[in-house]
Amino acid sequence: MSSPSFHPTHQPLAERLRPRTLADVVGQQQVLGEGMPLRLAFESGRPHSCILWGPPGVGKTTIARLMADAFDAQFISISAVLGGVKDIREAVEQAQSARDGLMQQRTIVFVDEVHRFNKSQQDAFLPHVESGLFTFIGATTENPSFEVNSALLSRAAVYVLQSLTADDLRQIVEKAQALQAIPAIESEAMERLIAYADGDARRLLNTLETLAITAEQAKVATITDAWLLKVLGERMRRYDKGGEQFYDTISALHKSVRGSDPDAALYWFCRMLDGGADPRYLARRIVRMAWEDIGLADPRAMQMCNDAAATYERLGSPEGELALAQAVLYLAVAPKSNAGYMAYNQAKAFVKQDGTRPVPLHLRNAPTQLMKDLDYGKAYRYAHDEEGGFAAGESYFPEDMQPPSFYQPVPRGLEIKIGAKLDELRARNAAAKPAEDDAQD
Repeated sequence: MSSPSFHPTHQPLAERLRPRTLADVVGQQQVLGEGMPLRLAFESGRPHSCILWGPPGVGKTTIARLMADAFDAQFISISAVLGGVKDIREAVEQAQSARDGLMQQRTIVFVDEVHRFNKSQQDAFLPHVESGLFTFIGATTENPSFEVNSALLSRAAVYVLQSLTADDLRQIVEKAQALQAIPAIESEAMERLIAYADGDARRLLNTLETLAITAEQAKVATITDAWLLKVLGERMRRYDKGGEQFYDTISALHKSVRGSDPDAALYWFCRMLDGGADPRYLARRIVRMAWEDIGLADPRAMQMCNDAAATYERLGSPEGELALAQAVLYLAVAPKSNAGYMAYNQAKAFVKQDGTRPVPLHLRNAPTQLMKDLDYGKAYRYAHDEEGGFAAGESYFPEDMQPPSFYQPVPRGLEIKIGAKLDELRARNAAAKPAEDDAQD
């Protein structure tokens, strides 16, 4: 093989590619683009406290460092995983020294994984943020509405960062190649690398660095897909998020649930986890299955799936995955109904192609005397005052519209009772109609 044309150095690749200016940042244009809020904050010349919320590897630390550079501020970083009140106290002392020194420098205190601090630790920042001693920037992968104290949250703007797109990740690879830090990469291997990174720049950079070191030792000039799999092993081979295999597997999970096979459903669920799928993605799909395939045949299914998703958010991996697995089992053995799903689709299609029919006068609200004079709400029958809480014979559709039957309960689970109830109400409507028609004649 020819000798490699790249030149790895001892300096970590992530450091070599770290953005030095705002223009160097890849992605996050929804907050950093021209005229966007965080960009305007940089351009204002006045730093303000904020929370950067987003998944791992999307640039939270980088943006905080750039903010310190932009405002010529002292940058103090605290890890909420490893730090405590002692670190906060030291940061306060450093900020006071910078403020009172000859240079009178501003200070930015950056707290990574701020959600890991408890209430008292978060409260320790409040008086100093309030006094303006330093600007507070917190980074979190968790929803700050739940994980950051309301008092601190009220003093900080929240900026939502997003996972990097495939194009963003490709830009990072190209930047590394421009520095001759990594070998050439074949297109198939590039796509696999980007899929594996899953929107996480840190994961991508660490992987590229591993490949560069290995390629230098093996005298490899071009990274092929086969060599990539050989070096990074089984996890890279099996993880194909965004590819055909990924969607085939989630399809198999969904169809196993729909087919009431708990063992098959659990198998595909575990295959997804083993392949590197994000459990939060699986949680969303599981909730969707409950609404689409179980529906009103067992309303408890939706609640259980929502509870399982909330449990995962609280416990994380691997403990929270047990809750998701049990939700999958419940869905598989629950009675099935897509009646609600089909009814919604039919109603949506009908409304899309139908005209805009006026609301009948008796169904209109009449909050003013003028509306009452125009007969808004006239002759409306209040169902609670009628026998059995049901206004038999009343119509709730536009006057010129033939009542459709979008919802057709299936004879399974709770929908057996729902169907029987609807049959009874329809019979009462039919019995009341002739009397009303006679009265009108």
